[in-house]
Amino acid sequence: MTAIVIILAYLLGSIPSGIWIGKYFYHTDIRKLGSGNSGTTNTYRVLGKKAGTVVLIMDILKGSIATLLPLWFGLSIHPLLIGVIAAIGHTYPIFAGFKGGKAVATSAGIILAYNPPFFMIAIVFFLVYLYFSRMVSLSSILACLTAIVVSFSFHDWALTTVTVFLTIFITYRHRSNIERIKNGTESKVPFGYRAKESK
Repeated sequence: MTAIVIILAYLLGSIPSGIWIGKYFYHTDIRKLGSGNSGTTNTYRVLGKKAGTVVLIMDILKGSIATLLPLWFGLSIHPLLIGVIAAIGHTYPIFAGFKGGKAVATSAGIILAYNPPFFMIAIVFFLVYLYFSRMVSLSSILACLTAIVVSFSFHDWALTTVTVFLTIFITYRHRSNIERIKNGTESKVPFGYRAKESK
């Protein structure tokens, strides 16, 4: 049964939300526009707020549902491990040629299902970083790094270990963004600190 749950988590994570929403409702392949990424941020950029919000919710749910699978099936395997499988599936999806998103929303879904208070703290930091930097990529990385520090206060070694892993994984997936941040060419959201001055 554990093997089945692992496979289910991977397949769940592999659902290419942005690609499917773009294809079936907007007749658009978001991989050919914007940043070329199939994740939530590029969906917002290419298809707009409505599509982006739907994809965001779907990607979060992928992580949350996968994390809850061990509980639903009565398995002793740690739920965070199954959640990580979904994050890997999201990044390397079998349904999209193993080229997926950067796992930020799916990772958030994992934490939401496992520890809602920790999730809320991480989200607050993300929003603060986003307001001042106006860069989703930088805010995601900084929020993950902050989450590592915050995780120690929960005295849960599994939570801290998985948070460290996801932070490294997400940072690695953002390496092209990091280069653009260094070069001053990273895209910014149209709101936040001094947004009006940049128009």
